[in-house]
Formats: sequence, structure tokens, C-alpha cells
Amino acid sequence: MGMEQLLEKASNYMKNQDLQRIREAYEYAEEAHRGQLRKSGEPYILHPLAVAEILVNMQMDVVTVMAALLHDVVEDTNVTVDDVRERFGETIAGLVDGLTKLEKIHFRSKEEQQNENYRKMFLAMANDIRVILIKLADRLHNMRTLKFQSEESQRRIAHETLEIYCPIAHRLGISAIKWEMEDIALRFLNPQQYYRIANLMKKKRTEREQYISDVIAKIREKLEEMGIQGDISGRPKHIFSVYKKMTTKNKQFNEIYDLLAIRILVDNVKDCYATLGIIHTLWKPMPGRFKDYIAMPKANMYQSLHTTVVGPTGEPTEVQIRTWEMHRTSEYGIAAHWAYKEGKDTGVVQGSFGDKMNWFREIIELQQETRDAAEFMESLKMDFFTDLVFVFTPKGEVFELPAGSVPLDFAYRVHTEVGNRTIGAKVNGRIVPLDHKLKTGDIVEILTSKHSYGPSQDWLKIAQSSHARSKIRQWFKKEKREENVQKGWESLERELRRIGLEPSEWMTDDKLIEVARKFTFNDVEDMMSAIGFGGITAAQICTRLTEKLRKEAEEAQQIQLSSEVIKEVKPAPPERKSRPSNGVKVKGVENLLVRFARCCNPVPGDDIIGYITRGRGVSVHRTDCPNIPQATEGEEAERVIEVEWEESCEANYSVEIEILGHDRRGLLNEVLQAVSESKTNIAAVSGRSDRNKVAVMHLTILIRNKDHLQSVVEKIKRVKDIFSVQRMMQ
Repeated sequence: MGMEQLLEKASNYMKNQDLQRIREAYEYAEEAHRGQLRKSGEPYILHPLAVAEILVNMQMDVVTVMAALLHDVVEDTNVTVDDVRERFGETIAGLVDGLTKLEKIHFRSKEEQQNENYRKMFLAMANDIRVILIKLADRLHNMRTLKFQSEESQRRIAHETLEIYCPIAHRLGISAIKWEMEDIALRFLNPQQYYRIANLMKKKRTEREQYISDVIAKIREKLEEMGIQGDISGRPKHIFSVYKKMTTKNKQFNEIYDLLAIRILVDNVKDCYATLGIIHTLWKPMPGRFKDYIAMPKANMYQSLHTTVVGPTGEPTEVQIRTWEMHRTSEYGIAAHWAYKEGKDTGVVQGSFGDKMNWFREIIELQQETRDAAEFMESLKMDFFTDLVFVFTPKGEVFELPAGSVPLDFAYRVHTEVGNRTIGAKVNGRIVPLDHKLKTGDIVEILTSKHSYGPSQDWLKIAQSSHARSKIRQWFKKEKREENVQKGWESLERELRRIGLEPSEWMTDDKLIEVARKFTFNDVEDMMSAIGFGGITAAQICTRLTEKLRKEAEEAQQIQLSSEVIKEVKPAPPERKSRPSNGVKVKGVENLLVRFARCCNPVPGDDIIGYITRGRGVSVHRTDCPNIPQATEGEEAERVIEVEWEESCEANYSVEIEILGHDRRGLLNEVLQAVSESKTNIAAVSGRSDRNKVAVMHLTILIRNKDHLQSVVEKIKRVKDIFSVQRMMQ
């Protein structure tokens, strides 16, 4: 498109003086970019022209179109922001500056530079939302010309588009840009699937065109009878949406029926509901497939009635009903609600969405204290644009939660017992921690267990909603068993120490079980709980222990390992055979039984710590193991002992790793091949795949040290379709 065609389109809604300002901006940009070529070989000015055309199609204001024509002059020519400010004013200079990348600043890595670019763009967006609209148009045209980039750049840009820019377009409700970018990104990231779906859709669309025409004719006839004016058309599904449905819902192409939806545009809301009644009179609606986004708009302002009916031939048929204004909002989102239409030029939107943008601006002000751009981007992704999130169960039921909610909030909203029995959560098919922030559109599955110990005190810090916190507090009021049990153990230990006895020698399982039976408790925990809430005293338990088991205790004292004994242990005589150390030695002590804790499986290279167990020697843990007692202070500090790796050890160590990836034929074989190529033995393999086609593989491998483990992990990560590889802790 040339400049004259752009002005002709803009003249449909702009005044003559606005058209003259656009021409001035074009001439300035054309002179600045003169002699520059794109990778396609075309003059560079065609890119700003194409970006401006996209924005004119959205009927954006004159300032936005001018900034689009000028958006690359500072980055790619000798023009400065001050030059733009002097010629075109502060507003346009601010937009151009917000779009200019930080190419001239030195960064440690490309990733750091890109995060800083995002940060600058979002901060500019907080001041004027038009920055992001120009950027979306810029990215859309770059995607349209992506074929001229190298294969590596194609994949990088396509992935970045899906991860950053498509969600932005979705949050702003600009579906016209979002859908096209998604389809193009899929074409470069997974061309085989893209062209397969495109060909299948073309064949099926031909088959369905006559069917859709018959349905439309029937609807039009009924609308005319009721005196309702409406535009009816068939809307083909976008390729990416079909691909997403196939992958997330694990469906084959022939199982997807709504490749063509019928869209009805009417004059007002009353006609929307009247039309819905006509549709449901003509054909039977399918249960659970009706959504009223007019009464409850999406966070991005989208409004429409959605219903799926059993059509004339018994085939599911999707129908969307909306007004013309709703349709414009569904296509262009925030761009349909500009302040400039009321004679203002502030770059902000009015009404409820304007309030949402003010909220977002406050979030960014808080983030300005974060100097780490990567951390800023992660935080921004968590709190993106909305003060409410709408999440779904795997069965499609929608729940509304406060912004910032986590899976625990969702679990307690479903049901109190679901929350109390929560042991984990999946979001969009991937296992996530309980403090994972939920986003609108997430599909959340709560993992529960009948054997769950219930809420922990940390849940009160994790939960974000008052509803969830209230339910957790109620549980603690009713359920004090765990707390009482812990109090019982502590009280018994204190009483034993008070009368001069070592708890580790007397609080063994066999002794405590026998005492519990004498007091008619079901088990030791019941006895400890009784001590905790005062049903029995620790002194009574100590009396029974010392009266009945003193002789046995004195014999056991010779073999029990207490902190006092360890301090007096001397190096073993040379003629005695030392216990095997497994590559670990206890500082200053020999002939001790050393074993590796199975909860964290330490390997040479890990920072380790020793913990003296009751009767089973020294247990070696990684220092970051969550099962290590809080041993830096208090009574348990006596059990901590220094250990270190021997300088030379040729032993192999068992490590379990968890691998997540997209399930496909041959994935496990490729992972095993990668491990084999690293000359690593595999002790055990297990795996499964869920309905979202997420493969979860557990491998137990034998490795020499931490470096060896890292090299194996890196090899596995290079396998196609692998999402993550992590070392497991039990």
C-alpha cells in the first residue's frame, strides 16, 4: 500500500487537517529511512506504512498513526528523540521513545537486553496505552514478513510472539491481531501441524458450506418473521485455535465439529436475547455449552452470547450473537474506547476499563523499585491488567477469583474438603506449586489425597483470598492433633532432660509403643497428643519408662548413638575394620555408620550435612534438604555433625530426576538415548501421560558427581519437546 491509499482509508473517519499531519510524518520518515532496505529487499519505508495501515483499519487517532510512521526513525536512523519532539511535539516523541529499543546500551546478555526492552515498553505503556497498540501492529507486520528471516530468528520471534504479544493482544481484546499472529507463529513453530490442519479444514469447510448456508437461511427467515434486522455469516475457526483444542483437549481433528461458527450481528441487546430464543426454538441447545458474556463480560471487554445447538442433521453447531458495537470491541478491544473520541488526546481509555488501566499503572509504579528486569517481567506477567481472574475446572466450570489468587484459593472455592485435602495442583496440564499465581483462562486441576495431613501454617501466607484463609483458620480451630502431637514430643523430651536422662536413649519406637499400650492408647501419636492437650502428663510417661524399662535402657545405652557419646569417641584401632563411608567422612571421627538420606540423595559436589539418628548412625543430607530438622538452634542442634566428601571416590550415586515434555511417539526412547550417550547407567524408569498430552518421566540414574549429573540434565534438555528436567526430593 502506498501513502495515497493510506490517506484514502484514513479519510473515512479523519478530518483534512489530520490527513495533512499524517502526510507530514510520512515525508519525514521517508527521508530519514531513504536508502535503507528490509531483508526482503524492499524499501524500509514500506514497513512503517504497513504498520500505519493496520492502525488505520482499527480507526486509530491521528497521533497514533503519525507515531507509527515514525516509530523506527530513532532506532534505525540518525534522528534523535529531541528531533522528533521539536518537529512533532511531546506526545508523539514520547510514543516513539517508548517504542525505541535499548540497542546502544551494553548488556550482559541478549536475554537481559530483551527484558529491559520489555520493561521500557511497559513503563511507556503505563503512561500512554497507544505505545502497545503501535507495537502490536509493528509485530503483526514483522510476522507477516517473517519468511525473510533466518530459520533460527523465525522460531525465536514466533515463540516470543506467542509468549508475550499474543497474551497482550488478548488482554486488550484485540482479537483481529491476536488470531493472525497466533496462526503465523504456529506456521513457523510447527509447520507440519499447521499445514495439516489447514488442508483438513479446507476439505471439511467445503463439505460444511452447504450445511451452513441452509442453517443461515432458516435463521434469516425466522428473524424476518420477528422483525429483527441482523447480519448472518459463517465464521471459520482459526488454525491455531483448532491446534490448541487438539492438544489441550487431546482430540483428533475429526472430533472437532465447530470449525465453522455462525455469527449473528443485531442492533441492540434486546435483539440479542430475542435471537437467542429463536435459535433455541429452532434447535435443541446442548447442555453446558451456553455462555452469556453480555451479562458477564470477559476481562478484556468481550461481550457476546455463545450457544451450541444440535443442528438440522444432528451435528453440533456453534452460534454467536452480538451487537455491532460488541463486534467492533471483539475485533479491536481497547481501540474501540478511546478518550480522543471525546475531544481529548491523553492516550487513556474511559469507563471501567480505564479504571483497570489505572490499577495497572499503580502496579508498574510498585515495580519501578525492582531493578532486575527479568524479575520485573515475571511480576508483570503475574499481575497482567485485570483485578479479577476467571479460571476453569477441567470440566469447563468457571470460577471467579481475586487477582493474584493461587491454586489454594481455587481449591477452597470449589469445596472446603477439596482445599483441606490438597496436595498439589496442575495449571494447564502442568504441575505447579501451591503459590502459583492464576491467570484468566487457566484450567486448574487440584490434586487431593485422603491421606493428606491437612493445611499447614504456611498456607495462611500463601492463600490470597479471605475466603480461603477463613477456611484454613477454621480447620486449625477444629484440628489441633498435629500441633498437640508436636507439643507432646517436646514436653516428653524436656521432662526426660529435667530428670537427667538422654531423650535419644529412651524415646525409641519399641519403648514408646510398649508404654502407649500400658496406657491403652492406640499408638504413640495418640499418647503424644494426649500429653499435648493435657490428658496425661509427661512425668507419668517418664515414670513408666524408668520403672519398667530401666534395665533394657541401660543395655541399650551401650549401642545408642547420643551426642555425648560421639564427643568421647576416639579413632578406631588400626586392626579394626572401619565401616564403609560411601565416599563421606565424619570430621574427626572414624568407624561410624554413614548412610545417604533417600529424601535428597546427595552426590559429590553437593553441600552436605550430617545428622545423628537414633540407632542408625549418621544420615547425610544436602544442606538444602527440606527434611533436615531445624537444627541450628535448640535441643536438636546436638545432633548436627560436620561431614565432608572424600577427595577421591569412584563410587556411583543414585539420583532420581523428573522430566516433563509434550507426549509424542518416540519421546521416551530419545530421552533414554540421550542418557545413554552420556555414558550413564539407568537404574529405573517410569512414566505416564495425562489427558493434556503432558508426559511425566521419572528416571533413577547412577552418577559420579554433581558435574556428571548436570551434563546428563543438559543432554536431556536438548531433546525436542522437553519442557523441564529437575532433580527430585522426596
